[in-house]
Amino acid sequence: MSGNTLLITGATSGIGRGLAEAFHARGNQVIITGRRQALLDEITEANPGMAGYRLDLADEAMLAGVAADVRARFPALNVLIANAGISQTEDLTAEGWNTDVAQAIVDTNILGVIRATAAFLPLIKTRPDATLMATSSALAFIPRAVFPTYCASKAFLHSWLLSLRYQLRDIPVEVLELAPPYVQTMITGIQQATDPRAMPLAEYIHEVMTLLERHDHPGGEILLERDKARRWAERDGTYDAIFRAMNPV
Repeated sequence: MSGNTLLITGATSGIGRGLAEAFHARGNQVIITGRRQALLDEITEANPGMAGYRLDLADEAMLAGVAADVRARFPALNVLIANAGISQTEDLTAEGWNTDVAQAIVDTNILGVIRATAAFLPLIKTRPDATLMATSSALAFIPRAVFPTYCASKAFLHSWLLSLRYQLRDIPVEVLELAPPYVQTMITGIQQATDPRAMPLAEYIHEVMTLLERHDHPGGEILLERDKARRWAERDGTYDAIFRAMNPV
């Protein structure tokens, strides 16, 4: 939990920023990326020693440049946290519905993680105690139907990380899946950030760091106790009941 060099994508707000500041406080070299330079400057100034790069994961030339600079400046990089993600509701029955929202979600939530992994896995897998973590969601297991592409993107990541973990089985890289519940962040706007039904961000980050400290992530899944009912709903025969509760008519 200390003495590592971590790179966290999507780290200018929400869970990414929370993890960056928590790991920085524990004595790690933390490198953050995001699309908003003003926020990068604000966060790195508030956390001396933290480094920041403006990065749009859809811009392959920009990603290549950041990766090259990180390799030169931070050759000890041993942890990648692929966290960047976006979310938006979609009404697939609406007149004039199109694929614009779905395309943006796939580009960020799926291809963004794959591109970040392709850029930084070759470096971290040469280091001892290497870890790759990607942020999926508890909604990967049972969707909120008003967020169809978002939930599907997280289900994709769950499956993709299983395959990545298997392919890296003979290489000392730990592959972790962070599956948050409904947390007070701005991912869907101010309503979520202030919703009393959502878990406070600081509380969630504290629980995640505690699970990591205890190595309490069986199967590589970092999942809160309260979310295990959804994770194992199909196995336990409770899927339909939980789906109906999450998606009332």
